[in-house]
Formats: sequence, structure tokens, C-alpha cells
Amino acid sequence: MATLIAIPILGVLLILQTAVISQIPLLRGTSDLVMVAIIAWSLQKTVKTAWQWGIIGGLLVGITTALPYALPVFGYLLVVGMVLLLRQRVWQVPILAMFVATFLGTIIIHGLSIGVLRFTGTPLSWLESVNMITLPSLLINLLVALPAYAIFGDLARWLYPAELEV
Repeated sequence: MATLIAIPILGVLLILQTAVISQIPLLRGTSDLVMVAIIAWSLQKTVKTAWQWGIIGGLLVGITTALPYALPVFGYLLVVGMVLLLRQRVWQVPILAMFVATFLGTIIIHGLSIGVLRFTGTPLSWLESVNMITLPSLLINLLVALPAYAIFGDLARWLYPAELEV
């Protein structure tokens, strides 16, 4: 059930990200709602489908981006792995883990994207890419992180209800 619900949720977030959020950039950076949602979902203690959400999100983003198709899948799986490690290590302060994971996830995704674009011959300046795209995107993702954590925490509690103790 939790894996199946990922398709419409991440699909709607991707549509919102590409149709609305991309039209309101900060400098040249925009929010990656799909990545933030995957991070928020993966940080929930009861969730067992984090890897599936990472694959689904990567496939959906791979369809819509001009980057190589496997790059978002690989990037989101790296982010999910990092989040699961953070969930084990920083379990007493999950909101701190959300901010750290969002920070590092944005750096990972943008670093991979910039690296692949430079490798394929696109003339990008590292400094300009970081200043104009990565840092503004990082700020927006951090602003979106707190409400996303609360929303996906509620969704996880709804999909994985705690067993009643007798």
C-alpha cells in the first residue's frame, strides 16, 4: 500500500514542481519537492518502503528532466541511503536529521547534475552554478523541509498505525 501511494503523491509533487515551482525561481534555483518528500518519508521510523520511494521518484524525475535518465534514480538512491544512515545515527532529533539530509541531498543531486553536464560538454562554471543554482535551491529546500516532515509524518502514521497494546 505504501509503495503504491508513492506514485500519485510523487507524481503530483513532480507536476507541482515542474509547472508551478519552476516558474518562481530564487535567482536560478528552484525547490526539488520530490527529493524533499523522499527524505521526509525515509526519516519516519515506521517506514519500510524508503528505497521504493527513491526509485519511483527517480524514475518520475528521470522522465521529465533533460539529464541522463539514470542520474535522478542514482542520485535519489544515494540520498535515501544517506537518510537511512542518518535515521540510525541521529534518531533522537529527527528534525535535525531532516535539515541535514535536505542540505546534503541538495548538494549530492546538484553536484551529480553539474558533474554530468560538464562531462557531456556543457560549458558551466562551477562557481556560477553553485552561486546561482545550488545555494538558492538549498535555501528553498530547507524552507520546504519542515512542513514536508510534518505532512509525511502524518502520512506515515496513517499508513503504518501503531498496534494497540492490551
